[in-house]
Amino acid sequence: MFRPSSGSSDDAGAMVDVHELVMELGGLAQKRQLVARGAQDFDLTRAVRRGEVTRARQGWYTTVEESEPRVRAVRVGGRLTGISAIADWGGWVLKDHPLQVSVPRNAARLRSQWNRRRPLGTRRGVRLHWDHVAVTEQGTNWHVSIVEALRRVVVDEELETAVAAIDWALHTGRIDAFDFEQLILTVPQHKRFIRSWVDGRCESLPESLARTRLRRRGHRVDIQVPVGAKRIDLVVNGTIGLEINGKQFHAHTFEEDHLKAIEITIAGFHAMSVSAKMVFTQWDIFLRGLDAALALHRRRAFGNSGDFAISERAGPKSRARPRRYSRIS
Repeated sequence: MFRPSSGSSDDAGAMVDVHELVMELGGLAQKRQLVARGAQDFDLTRAVRRGEVTRARQGWYTTVEESEPRVRAVRVGGRLTGISAIADWGGWVLKDHPLQVSVPRNAARLRSQWNRRRPLGTRRGVRLHWDHVAVTEQGTNWHVSIVEALRRVVVDEELETAVAAIDWALHTGRIDAFDFEQLILTVPQHKRFIRSWVDGRCESLPESLARTRLRRRGHRVDIQVPVGAKRIDLVVNGTIGLEINGKQFHAHTFEEDHLKAIEITIAGFHAMSVSAKMVFTQWDIFLRGLDAALALHRRRAFGNSGDFAISERAGPKSRARPRRYSRIS
């Protein structure tokens, strides 16, 4: 973030603190907003020269680092939308994506995300969404509304990416059940099957990805299944008690983690553990282990054995409620 540098006693006077004004306006402000608060042209020029603020775009001033996605979107001439907005909010996003920018349908003088003096040109690394007034009038200077950002994710991204984004929004309270139903009504009919794939009880990105991937392979997956006073992250086909470890090794959790694995086994499950990194980069290896474990326990499994694939459009037949399991004989 840019910090105001101290000026000399000669020019301190009654100068307007442009940095403070921009900060009060959320880190981004239009010139007209600053002028309305008493700033004059020489105040703005002085603040830019001192590095107290920077011009994100002609007539726009910011205190945020120029490389930030939000600043780059404003430099283009719009606001963050879709997966770029979700990532900027700290949502569950696995990989890098082109900068998703919402611009008004009558937008002009679009610029490069890296240089406000250069026309947008080939748009490399930027995806524009020409939105109508109902979209442009909602949200903030930086972002479209969260429901609109999620709608864009559902429309544009692959299933596991969209499910993870909505899981995050529900789990963190960014949207509630009413917002979710509004979201479903805004997406095309052929995308509405996603309703049966999201779950606000999900607690992390690797859990969300693992659940979606397993269900797409035809497995039945229950999440946050209680075993005594603890919960299993995922139970696959009523047989595999799967823990997803998103943390590095810590000595103070060593005994607790091993005790939980024993308790999962006592409850009648085959205990397995997978790291977040393995979910992200070595999923095929994990699947080989899972298939081997299921083969060993196939006679003890109940319900869907996972031998058939589920259509994404149809979604799973139903989402079974988590239940408290006892030992399987």
